Amino acid sequence: MALPLRDTTTHYGRISRAFHWAMALLFAWQFTSVAARVLFEDSAFDDFMWAWHRDVGVLLFTLLLLRGAWGLLNLSRRPPSVSVMAKLGHLVLYGLMLVVPLVALLRQYGSGRSLSAFGIPLMPGFEGPEIEWMVALGSIFHGLLGWTLLVLILGHVAMVAIHRRYAHHDVLTRMAGSR
Repeated sequence: MALPLRDTTTHYGRISRAFHWAMALLFAWQFTSVAARVLFEDSAFDDFMWAWHRDVGVLLFTLLLLRGAWGLLNLSRRPPSVSVMAKLGHLVLYGLMLVVPLVALLRQYGSGRSLSAFGIPLMPGFEGPEIEWMVALGSIFHGLLGWTLLVLILGHVAMVAIHRRYAHHDVLTRMAGSR
């Protein structure tokens, strides 16, 4: 039987899976770009990866909004959470996926610099002094919450393995199985 487009009570559909795995790949790109910035500063690798950080961040934010809308449309059909902790963990992941780019946008706006992604202008800049509190807030929290998000993503992956090995509940098949 072909995998349906929409979610079911036992498995996520093709669209939810496409959002999930596309975002997983883009997050891997984002965290690689930050690692390159930290570990290989001023290298060709850093220059290449960092040049795309903002564009990929905007793409991730857009996918998050679309994924959230799709998730709400499928809410009654989605597989149930395996526990209250799993539900809370997912809520925190989604919260951070929303807040991390929002504080980056706040910093970008406060700096007075324009924002474009993939050559598409998204936010104009302005003349005059920076809005210091916006820049400071974004500078403090974008990186801190971004690293927190990475830790939670790694925890998310670990919990999939733990559920499979010790709880004998193969949650991965709901997002990656053939049904």
